Amino acid sequence: MKSGAQLARTILVSNRLPVTAAIEDGVLRLHASSGGLATGLRGFRDRCDAAWIGWPGNLPELTPDDERALAGQLAAHRATPVFLTPEEIDGYYRGVSNGVIWPLFHYLLEEIPTRVQGWDAFRSVSEKFARTAAASYRDGDVVWIHDFQMMLVPALLRRLLPDAKIGFFLHVPFPSSEVFSVCPWRRELLEGLLGADLIGFHTPAYVRHFTTSLRRILGVETSMGTIRRDGRDVRIGVFPMGVDAQAWSERAASAGVRQRAETIRADAGHRRLIVGIDRLDYTKGLRRRLLAMEELLRQDPSLAETLRLIQVTVPSRESMKPYTSLRDEIDGLVGRINSTYATSSAVPIHHIHHALDEREIAALYRAADVMLVTPLRDGMNLVAKEFVASRSDLGGVLVLSEFAGAASELGDALLINPYDVDAVAAAIRKALAMDAAERTRRMRSLRSRVFGQDVQRWAHSFIDELREPRAGGGPVEQFPGVSDVLARLRHAHRIELILDYDGTLVPFARTPDAAAPDPQLLRLLSDLGSRPDTAVHIVTGRSRESIGRWLGGLPLGISAEHGLWFRPRPDEAWAMLRPVSVEWKAGLRPILRRFVEATPGSFVEEKTASLVWHYRLADDEFGERQSRELRLLLAELLSNVPVEIMSAHKAVEIKVQGVSKRDAVQALLGNAADVTVVAIGDDQADEACYAVLPERSVTVHVNGDSTNADYRVRDPAEVRRILREIAYRPVQRTAAPVAASADCA
Repeated sequence: MKSGAQLARTILVSNRLPVTAAIEDGVLRLHASSGGLATGLRGFRDRCDAAWIGWPGNLPELTPDDERALAGQLAAHRATPVFLTPEEIDGYYRGVSNGVIWPLFHYLLEEIPTRVQGWDAFRSVSEKFARTAAASYRDGDVVWIHDFQMMLVPALLRRLLPDAKIGFFLHVPFPSSEVFSVCPWRRELLEGLLGADLIGFHTPAYVRHFTTSLRRILGVETSMGTIRRDGRDVRIGVFPMGVDAQAWSERAASAGVRQRAETIRADAGHRRLIVGIDRLDYTKGLRRRLLAMEELLRQDPSLAETLRLIQVTVPSRESMKPYTSLRDEIDGLVGRINSTYATSSAVPIHHIHHALDEREIAALYRAADVMLVTPLRDGMNLVAKEFVASRSDLGGVLVLSEFAGAASELGDALLINPYDVDAVAAAIRKALAMDAAERTRRMRSLRSRVFGQDVQRWAHSFIDELREPRAGGGPVEQFPGVSDVLARLRHAHRIELILDYDGTLVPFARTPDAAAPDPQLLRLLSDLGSRPDTAVHIVTGRSRESIGRWLGGLPLGISAEHGLWFRPRPDEAWAMLRPVSVEWKAGLRPILRRFVEATPGSFVEEKTASLVWHYRLADDEFGERQSRELRLLLAELLSNVPVEIMSAHKAVEIKVQGVSKRDAVQALLGNAADVTVVAIGDDQADEACYAVLPERSVTVHVNGDSTNADYRVRDPAEVRRILREIAYRPVQRTAAPVAASADCA
């Protein structure tokens, strides 16, 4: 019988170990690795029973006896080495990982070599990692595989361990499907990832790119964030990685670091300090950052006396030509700018080309008036979050590239397009001129996010989801909403539910009929409608024919076609809210047919009082462009016709004016004082409904759009979680009879 600690073990698999081995003066020594993954997972690993498998570094001179001795040393660090030959390193690491996948995933296609080599080595090394992980595995372990170098490993390990729980997290961006399609091994990499049970990304955009690539390259469809593969469910989640915020805050606030920060400022003559800390890499936007600094000085040469840029570039991949060329170019740019704008008392740019320890980095964060984080593309960028965590004084301004994953979370930074040199220069100027009140407000908001989504939450949320998947599936996202709603409803006496259908109860489908309810949803709605203290009403834009066919036998009320048709319970006939004229349809049908012919994959759906042009099957970008053209044309042609033109998810609907979900919802509301109304929807039509609900109502909006609802959840899976809690909670006992669905209608 294994112990609980053994059963709870996590095996981490990544390219590099958290410790690096090197031979110094003939002696084998171990040093802490400086990479973002090793640094980020240090706290998690210290607190958990976690083993780590990875490459210990380039050690071509080791004998088999030396390797065994090193493996023994690494075992004390709970690390298992994967030794690679120089030929394997050249093909797997330099050839494919850094020569192709790295620039491709960062949209820098011009950096991909003309002749691509090393795929056989990449595959054989991946097999070596998989075998090592399988050899270390014990029943009850979970395996967490990290980053782009390991993309084949999940499927290879799955063959060796069919029943293991395997997770994969991508730390770099996943590019758009058009860019990913450039990859010579696009199918193999996607197939490799699908060996995992859970695949994690930093942002929803990366998930969208990944699922689009699956659909276009493998023909694999995603339903509620889940892919059915070889009899398994492969789930996809958004897990924005954080930093050890508390550790950075305490480090930066320590007396020694604060004193060092003051020394840095004094050495700069108390000039305004701009700081950049990056690995030396062509993705980090270093060239354009320096050109922005040059532009700032060109506009006002006197700034050379009042500000200083301290740019730290940490050596990286120095044996590869693109990186040595970049080092030479950066040195040349710094030399040119300093020679042009330096004075007898000031040098505007101080370039430091070596790694710094964490205390020195914290001192730079603490000393900075402006922090520049301007990558051309970055999966997350933890430097931005470290800087924020280090500013307990609420000082400093973060200038952040909109192409860094962190931008999706850190909206109170000054977001910039790093390709626009003039805009970067303007942002630096704005940051330097920002008043103290605005700096404080922005930094307080940034710190709230960084501390709320720290690295411990990131790691534990991923591992918890991998060990115990949430019931109901669906994409996993670290965003508040569900727990807050459930807490609010915990003591609700009677509940009246007003629910949208598409995008709320079911995910959007490629065709209207493909969104039919699954058996689990039908059972859930039936159980909800059968409760004595719960009334359910579906308010949807769907036709009465389709929604009636799917849900007509359930104990609930339905308002179809935005409330035009109403059916209070299964044994009653449909009734029309009011008579409508549809003569305008005849002139509109030929126009919509032309758009169908011009937009492959689009089609028209006709309802009683509306026409809908759907483009979910069309090319995404072309469909959006055609949608805009159609709306402009219709706005001109129908300016004197009593209709409304509505944008829905991948659709344009033209419907009779004056028929709306808002009116339908108003007609449904009961007057009982002890009823809590819960309205859940996903678009602007639902947004309008929230405004007419009683003050004590609970409103929930689905998806990431801005909303006036009380709470926000990310997907239909989270909606179903709320509904399950309502459906299966203990019955509230009352002296008086509880109104049925028809009474609420």
